[in-house]
Amino acid sequence: MKIISTENYQEMSIKAGLLLTEKIRSNPAITLGLATGSTPKGIYQFLIKDHQDNHTTYNQVKSVNLDEYIGLAPSNPNSYRYFMQHNLFEHLDIQGSNTYLPNGTVSDLEAECNRYEKLIEGIGGVDLQLLGIGQNGHIGFNEPGTSFNSRTHIITLAENTRLANSRFFNSIDEVPKQAITMGIATILKSTEIFLLASGEAKAEALARLINDGMSEDFPASALKLHENVTIIADKDALKYI
Repeated sequence: MKIISTENYQEMSIKAGLLLTEKIRSNPAITLGLATGSTPKGIYQFLIKDHQDNHTTYNQVKSVNLDEYIGLAPSNPNSYRYFMQHNLFEHLDIQGSNTYLPNGTVSDLEAECNRYEKLIEGIGGVDLQLLGIGQNGHIGFNEPGTSFNSRTHIITLAENTRLANSRFFNSIDEVPKQAITMGIATILKSTEIFLLASGEAKAEALARLINDGMSEDFPASALKLHENVTIIADKDALKYI
């Protein structure tokens, strides 16, 4: 794993954004694996400004998101489709038909998992996957105990994950208890992975990822199986490294 250390969240976002736009310019038809939440928000702001200032085009880019809550319609402000639309897609020239997320409102969720997995394979897989890391080591919504061989599947969210995400809701009671997520094996099929981390709250998880061995009790440790992972993190997140 390659580690890029930055001073703070803003510098992390800029560094990751610069690397990402460089990849897009060199491969205009790149397929990006995207994440939601507070960690990638700064990168998305960088991409929007770069698009406005430098006219980097996303006309041929495809995107597939890691996950989506079960039970939240795309119009729900807490759905990940809504997040991506308002924090990135509507500000770029990306084709709406080229932006993919799981659908957490269908009646047959198992069929939706299979459809999404086949969709990713059908578009040629992910060229560059963005990841965050949970305090319990989850990547995507793959909670501790998830098999390293897992494909897109339904996951019951750990209580500490729901608690961490409750800051986006009025209360923890509103946070869905399940989600559809790319599996760990799905993520590992990506050609390249950027793992982003910021803040002291992520320091223990990042130290465990870098210093300890692999265990399904710590899903992010599966990244040790991948040959092209770059960790971009600020010094607070790297304080134990």
